[in-house]
Amino acid sequence: MKIGIIATQWNTAIVDKLLHGAEIGLREMDIAFEVIRVPGAFEIPLMAAHMATTGNFDGLIALGVVIKGETDHYDMICRACTDGIMRVMLDHRIPIAFEVLMVDDAEKASVRASDKMSDNKGYTAAGVVVEMVGSL
Repeated sequence: MKIGIIATQWNTAIVDKLLHGAEIGLREMDIAFEVIRVPGAFEIPLMAAHMATTGNFDGLIALGVVIKGETDHYDMICRACTDGIMRVMLDHRIPIAFEVLMVDDAEKASVRASDKMSDNKGYTAAGVVVEMVGSL
């Protein structure tokens, strides 16, 4: 089994903790993985579609953080990312653990990117994607 991890470059202090959690989770299960960085959440679906078409990955993990600002940009990015990921999953029949945190502020995101692995959404994403790969 091989899992692809797509991680954004925005809000790297938080995303890097999510990524660390995902890597720990996959290593604990002795699962091979590859990490690809993309600029932001808007670019995740395109990279997911590309990775899905290579046939090199049994599942994917999407990691990112979108923090609400004072414009509609937040809503548009969140919707595009969510809809795009779902489309890739259904069109390519590949499980994608979706941990793009969409929050009001960095503090709320930090709680979900905890150093305590049971609270780290990247860590839990690793278990989710492996379970889904095994179920399909």
